[in-house]
Amino acid sequence: MAQRYVRVQTPQGQVLYGLLKLNREVQVIDAPAWLGGHPTGECLAPDKYQLLAPCAPSKIVAVGHNYAAHAAELQQPIPSEPLLFLKPPSAIVAHQQGIVYPAQCQQLEFEGELALVIGDRTHHCSEEEAHQKIWGYTIANDVTARDLQRQDTQWTRAKGFDTFCPLGPWIVREISPDAKLRTYVTPLGEELPEQPDPAQAASVQDMVFSVAKLVSYISEIMTLLPGDVILTGTPAGVHPVRIGDRLLITIEGIGELENPIIAP
Repeated sequence: MAQRYVRVQTPQGQVLYGLLKLNREVQVIDAPAWLGGHPTGECLAPDKYQLLAPCAPSKIVAVGHNYAAHAAELQQPIPSEPLLFLKPPSAIVAHQQGIVYPAQCQQLEFEGELALVIGDRTHHCSEEEAHQKIWGYTIANDVTARDLQRQDTQWTRAKGFDTFCPLGPWIVREISPDAKLRTYVTPLGEELPEQPDPAQAASVQDMVFSVAKLVSYISEIMTLLPGDVILTGTPAGVHPVRIGDRLLITIEGIGELENPIIAP
């Protein structure tokens, strides 16, 4: 199994970075691994920490319509260049934390996505250099108030509510170029059937613009800092969800990100 890099909080409120071991203990490191953190010798037992989102980015850069089938289901053209927007860091929640269904929204939808974590200051980076700037990979849910997205001329409100960016549960250094992404929706409290039917199912290879292209393109516009996150777009299959639904996004080689939809 690939090493899993986590960010946790102790019962005393201390936020720490570490490596998650197979027995669920966390081997603490003295700084984020992408900043050169080293083991401190301390280990946290499974009942001595709460899992947080695995990084605390200065910004979240997201990409719209980066899977052709998703653009088609929204009746939008495939972009000729990456379609960018920002989500605020305040939207981030961790694995198993609730996504709040806002009172202003009438149509809440999920968007399962591969997320990139930047490991180095990145400015005017070529596509050839881009893979060296990507420190690791995690899972994200670009939760969207679809009715507000249609209503507004830009997407800040529809994409920016608190809890609208579940992220995690950990970061891995490498994934397969054709890793499969799947999203499942189940009522809260029910288990997935043995052979569940995913709402979304695609390979990350199906992106219109590759991860290298995205990193390079974004770096020509804004400087990416260590720990920043890029959401690479969602496949087809998005649809409305309700309070009480549970969203489970899986990516091969990473794991699964699960969050319930809760009332305001």
